[in-house]
Order: sequence, then structure tokens, then C-alpha cells
Amino acid sequence: MNPLQYVDSNMENLISDLQTLIKQPSVSAKNEGIEECANLVAKMLKKSGIHAEILRLKKGVAPIVFGEIKSKQNPTKTLMFYNHYDVQPAEPFDLWNDPPFSGTRKGNKIFGRGATDDKGELITRIKAVEACLETTGDVPCNIKFVIEGEEETGSAHIEAYLKKYKKKFSSDGVIWEFGYIDAKNRPIIGLGMKGLLFVELSVTESIRDAHSSLAVLIKNPAWRLIESVKTLRDSNGKILIKDWYNEVTQLSKKDLKLIKSEPFDENIFKKEFGIKSFLGNKKGLDAKKALVGDATCNIAGFISGYIGDGAKTVLPGSALVKIDFRLVPKMEPKKQVMRLKNHLKSKGFSDVKIKVFHGEAAARTDSSSPFVSQVKGAADKVFGKSILNISNAGTGPMYPFVEILKAPCISIGSTYLFSRIHSPNEFARIDLLKKTTKCICLIMQNFAKP
Repeated sequence: MNPLQYVDSNMENLISDLQTLIKQPSVSAKNEGIEECANLVAKMLKKSGIHAEILRLKKGVAPIVFGEIKSKQNPTKTLMFYNHYDVQPAEPFDLWNDPPFSGTRKGNKIFGRGATDDKGELITRIKAVEACLETTGDVPCNIKFVIEGEEETGSAHIEAYLKKYKKKFSSDGVIWEFGYIDAKNRPIIGLGMKGLLFVELSVTESIRDAHSSLAVLIKNPAWRLIESVKTLRDSNGKILIKDWYNEVTQLSKKDLKLIKSEPFDENIFKKEFGIKSFLGNKKGLDAKKALVGDATCNIAGFISGYIGDGAKTVLPGSALVKIDFRLVPKMEPKKQVMRLKNHLKSKGFSDVKIKVFHGEAAARTDSSSPFVSQVKGAADKVFGKSILNISNAGTGPMYPFVEILKAPCISIGSTYLFSRIHSPNEFARIDLLKKTTKCICLIMQNFAKP
């Protein structure tokens, strides 16, 4: 039996282990079940024949689960799998058809928070290594697992972990924590990720809410905040903050060629989200270029006054808006924060307070890297066809891996594009879990070749 046949024969074990992981809550935003899940992941690694240990930074910081198996046949090359065991909060609970931590199986789907992001992805890597060990007694190259517990809250300590354990984590290439599968069941191989800057802007006008009849005398902080936010970008999404794009380089001809060849079905996308048009009425190549290479300024939440059912004539004492900026390569989060502060001050909004939650720089792997062809070759063999994407529209802590470990990072995985990650009724498709596990087996084999 070879590794791919082993995967076929042991899918029920994979499904069962994934359900076990889902049933263990691990919500980093609420520090719910983090220690328990870290121990569970370490136990699963050991069960599959992988040496595992819990690494710690300091008290109060989620531990990293580190796994390692050394190759007898090729001890000179090391491939890392980066994943995370924490998940997003499951609220609102009433929108779930089944309990969010039940791991309910229905036909070809397994439902639950973390089913795909990121416990489903993690289980494919563990089972791929297990398949090699069980059928050959070895792995094609050295394998390392770095599995963190703070990814869903911004990976605040991953850089410190990478610096502290730099030697232990040293690798020649990193398979990232996820990878999308499009509507036609083709894996999208991501060569990069956008950066992120998450801030909170707030205005306080009075010591308490007041009757709305006093709006003739008391300034409304919600209006004030709306006026300030309106200066940040235009109606087409272009950010109006001075020097915001200063360091950004234009997409290369090679990048544009890859973007142009990448399929993107606008109608399927619009139908999935129930929208009629894109921001700025983007179409065709412009829409694809935006996903890959445009910075964003997004209002993630706005809180002020009464937001319950019915009417309440109230004048709020304060207002707060949460904003996330997606960053592209060369944008440094700290520098962008200063530009935001200078912008608000120059526009007369010095009274708007700014709280910075976290920032991550963007990262990309050169499409000409041999690592890219090794991954694509494996994906094409298992899935029939794969798509190269120079950068994912989302964000993860890829930059410190590239910067500190000096290792190229590539995203490939089992996450169906419309699997409802971060939403109620998140699910993983069993057929994609199987194919991805086989793909990981072949990636290890290709990576080990001279």
C-alpha cells in the first residue's frame, strides 16, 4: 500500500479525528479551551507518529504546538506546515442549524466552528505525514509543524515565537495554514497574503446619553465620527490619506499575466453574497487585480446610541467605529498608523481617539521559485488543474515567517471558497479533505527531490 492508498483506506479515521478537534472549543478571543485544544493537538500528532511538544513564551500567551519528524532518506531538506488550533467565536448561536462544536456530519460535509478554518486543514497535514510513516516507515524530507493558538486574534506573539525558537523552526519552505478551492473544485495556490491594520476610532462628547431633543445644544459624537471616517476614502474605495500608497510598487508584467489567466466567475461570486455589482463597478481584470493588489479601508463595526428593536429617542454620549485596512507589500503598519493620525489631525479631527489593535505587513513568494512548481505539480496531479494566485485577499502572519526564517510560504489546502468560514454553519467537504491529504503527500515527495 502506498501513501495515497492509505489515505483512501483511512478516511473514517480522518473524519473522526476532525470531529474530535471540532468538539473541543478553542476560541482565542475568549480564551476558551485554548490549553485543552493545544494538548489535544499534541496528542494527535503523537498518535500519528510525530514527535510533539508544547512551546511557551510567557504566562497568558497561548502555547504553540510544535511537531517534528526527521527523514532518514533526505535529512537535508525541511518542509514546515504552519497551522492554528484556535477558532473564531461561534456567535450568533441561533443561526447554526446544529451546535457549533458538534462536528455534525451530513453527507459530504462536516459542520462546526473550525471545521475548515483551521482544524480541517490541520488534520490533512497530520494524516498525510501519518500515511507516509505507516506505508514507508519514513517521510520524504524533514517535517515540522508550527501550530499556534492566536491566529484568529491577530497572531500577536508569533513574531516573538519565531525569534525565540528560530533555530528549532528553521525550514526551507512553508505550507501555509489554508488554501482555497474554487467553485469548480480547483485549488487556488496562494503565493502571498495582504497585510492588516486594525484600529478603533472613538469620539466622546458627553458623560452620558441624553434625550434627543437636546440635539440642538449637545453635539452628536456619531455625526462627528461619521464626518471623520468619510475623509478616509472615496466612494470607489480609494484611500485618501496622504502618502498612503507611497512605497507601493506596481504589479509586474508577470504578475499581471498570472492575474489575467486566473479564472474568476463574477456571477457565481455575486450570487453567493447576494450582490448586484462590485465596489466602483469593477469588472473583469480590474476586479481580479483588486482582490490581489488593492489596499482597503473597511468599516468592520459602528457602535453608538440605541441599537435595539423599536424606537428610542436618544442622543448618544459617545460613538465608536472599528476599521480594518488591508495592506499590500511595502506598506509598514507602524508607518501607516502615523499617516492615519496625521490625516485626522490635518482634517481637524484631533478629538478623534485612535486605538491600534494590531498590524501585519504583507508578504509574497516569487512565482519563479522552484517551491511553486513543486506544489503546483502535486496539485495538478490530484485535482486535475490548479490556479496560481500571487496574493490572497485575506491576511495572516506570513511576513514574519518570510522575514525571520527566510523561507518561502505557499498556501494550498482544502477550504472550499464558500465554506462559510467565520460564519454560522461553517463546514468542510469530505471529498476535498481527501484530495488535499493526497496532495500534501505528493508535495512532500516533490519537495524532497533535488
